[in-house]
Amino acid sequence: MPLKVIITKGSEADCKQAVNLIEEMKAEYLLADRGYDANYIIDHAQELGMSVVIPPKKNRITQRKYDKDLYKIRHIVENTFLHLKRWRGIATRYAKNSASFLAAIQIRCLSLWLKIS
Repeated sequence: MPLKVIITKGSEADCKQAVNLIEEMKAEYLLADRGYDANYIIDHAQELGMSVVIPPKKNRITQRKYDKDLYKIRHIVENTFLHLKRWRGIATRYAKNSASFLAAIQIRCLSLWLKIS
């Protein structure tokens, strides 16, 4: 279930907001894909007491180990995005401004939390 949402420009990389997303989160693990394999994200997650489960980028000089079995459950995150995008307005970013788009996402998140189709 979504816990926190940050809206960014379409041209901005999602990983730039990763530190803000995990701030004040209590979690044992941080699971993310290779796009989030950045030292500042890993360091911040470890400062918060999280074990990092992020596959290293192929061009990383020192390849880091990660729990491949635990990484397999990351599909749950992808499924959540799938559920959010079932609403055409979210999938196509139909809203004209960020506030309206955020409101649409929050309403959809509420429907997921309340188990309303």
